[in-house]
Amino acid sequence: METIIELNDLLDTASFYGTNNQNMMCLKAQFPAVRVVARGQTVKVSGAEKDTARFAEALRLCEQYCLKTGHLSENDVLQLIHGEMRAETPSGDLILYGVHGKAITARSEHQQQLLRAYSQNDLMFAIGPAGSGKTYTAIALAVRALKNKEVKRIILSRPAVEAGEKLGFLPGDMRDKIDPYLQPLYDALQDMIPHTKLNEFMERGTIQIAPLAFMRGRTLSDAVVILDEAQNTSIPQIKMFLTRLGINGKMIVTGDLTQIDLPPSQRSGLADAVDRLSDTQGVAVIRYTDKDIVRHPLVGRIVKAYQK
Repeated sequence: METIIELNDLLDTASFYGTNNQNMMCLKAQFPAVRVVARGQTVKVSGAEKDTARFAEALRLCEQYCLKTGHLSENDVLQLIHGEMRAETPSGDLILYGVHGKAITARSEHQQQLLRAYSQNDLMFAIGPAGSGKTYTAIALAVRALKNKEVKRIILSRPAVEAGEKLGFLPGDMRDKIDPYLQPLYDALQDMIPHTKLNEFMERGTIQIAPLAFMRGRTLSDAVVILDEAQNTSIPQIKMFLTRLGINGKMIVTGDLTQIDLPPSQRSGLADAVDRLSDTQGVAVIRYTDKDIVRHPLVGRIVKAYQK
């Protein structure tokens, strides 16, 4: 009997198989009656039905553990097979494990509030000062949803509004000019998804990063959609963005209303949207404070100084 097992698309196969396939060899050694051929995300298992079923169960345990922790060793394989370790996600404020097993958690009161709001709402506004982890937490929630196959895509967007600089002075074509605005989103993703897998997802469109103007006319279903730096949207822009929400979609809108780069005469679309929608069912508004700042301690003191 031959069984074909398709591994999760988000699994980092380099970590899963191990150096020189050591993890897979260790796993195969525990089931000498089966023949295994593994290539990429596909594992073919041949043998008696009972033996292949036991091997598939052990393989899924290892897969689940590697997905959640970002790493797998021969010792982990043996402990998982012999029931000495369980591949369950720890409870509490853990969102997911990132690259190299880094635990990504909700570290402050309002980050935890966003974590809870995500399960109860389809649209969330996360508003607060620089360094409070608004965007990072939002992207972690999106990556977790993709890993758990709750959605098929992640779409990240920002308005291309200059903070004192002029877009036209930047070198290169339009993509080269836009990329500097989107770099913080790339940085967060690289903490959570291995480099090779991230490139693959971006090539396939599983993860899309685009300026806000590119959202017009789209319906964003089966996706977590994040709009960052939303304080720099106009009222028509944010209305256009919010009405892109499709079936089985979630939106997280982040911004800092103290860092608006729009002309003084133009009201921020983020401020307007929060005023209009804060009492709407299915919408959550989380207001971060300087106590949520998780960057260098000096950032908190800088924010307080400018608030005065």
